[in-house]
Amino acid sequence: MSVVQGVDLREWPVRRPEDPAVTRRVRRRTVVGASVFLVFFVRTAAEEWNGAPAGSHAALVVIGGVYLVSYLLTLYFGQLFGPLPRVLAIAWLFLAGSGFALVTGDPGNLTMLAYAVAAAILMLPLRWGMLIGLFTTVAVMAGTWELHGAVDWGDTSALIMLTVGMVTLTQLIRTINQLRAAQDRIAALAVADERARVARDLHDVLGHSLTTITVKTGLARRILESGAEPARALAELHDAERLSRQALTEIRATVSGYRRPSLAAELAGAHEALRAAGIDSVFPQAVDDVADELQEPFAYVLREGVTNVIRHSGATRCEVRLGERWVEIRDDGRSAAGQPAAGNGLAGLAERMAAVGGRLTAEPLPGKGFRVYAEA
Repeated sequence: MSVVQGVDLREWPVRRPEDPAVTRRVRRRTVVGASVFLVFFVRTAAEEWNGAPAGSHAALVVIGGVYLVSYLLTLYFGQLFGPLPRVLAIAWLFLAGSGFALVTGDPGNLTMLAYAVAAAILMLPLRWGMLIGLFTTVAVMAGTWELHGAVDWGDTSALIMLTVGMVTLTQLIRTINQLRAAQDRIAALAVADERARVARDLHDVLGHSLTTITVKTGLARRILESGAEPARALAELHDAERLSRQALTEIRATVSGYRRPSLAAELAGAHEALRAAGIDSVFPQAVDDVADELQEPFAYVLREGVTNVIRHSGATRCEVRLGERWVEIRDDGRSAAGQPAAGNGLAGLAERMAAVGGRLTAEPLPGKGFRVYAEA
């Protein structure tokens, strides 16, 4: 692909009318800006009017007017159409511009094809526009040489400078448009990424907290129904209340983007949740061996893994093992057929691990149980 300063020379310029009102304003500004340069054409037409025979005045006005109107309409509507209508419009401009030179009988007026060249550079791929500008310049040089025996270097230089200037300006405009489009895409991706982060974090926070609250309130209900140890039931209800307040705080922190889970705190919370669910736990005594940059993602892995053990596994035992760059959660719950399919939680964990260059494995164990393993 031929690219100059980020602009594809073969790309057709397209105006994407996400906002029609803005698009119309841009097209109007383009036509107004192009109209300023028509003063040179009007001056040339006035000079030819004064020197032309009286019978050719009407033809001069008609062909000149058609050329100008066609030029402005092409600039205003051109980018709204596909390649073929644009090519036909540019061809018509060259025909009308050449007709003006024929009516005046002055080959030097072929330099008025500069307007057709400018429209070609704006409406067509840059590669085509540059070639058209080059061929037009060569044609003007050949025409003046054939009729006058010498090249009019003044008009030729003007045509060359206009072509180079229009190509440079068009490249700049298209580069700016590309940068604006890239900024819009970056902003959209940032919004989507933030939504994904909030959804993932809320799932992790609410999934674990609500599961633990459900387990504790259920345990308190069973204790009260049995009429035994009301003090223990009250303690479980106090824990559920504390967890609900903690979950509310974590949700607020998640929405604001300030939540940073602690692996040590998650380890203690997981141990308490498993105890309330009546699941024996085997946990490491400390988290000091885990790399600092992995403590946060491993905290999420631990939270989601233990939550799934409580909610889905029907296990009686859960074991958590930690290494410097890995964490493993095992249970002795249902067989492979009884395990749920990977949902948002495991998918979110896989995204978190991928963000730190790691990977997540969630698989049934031979015979019975399930294993969640993350490493980086």
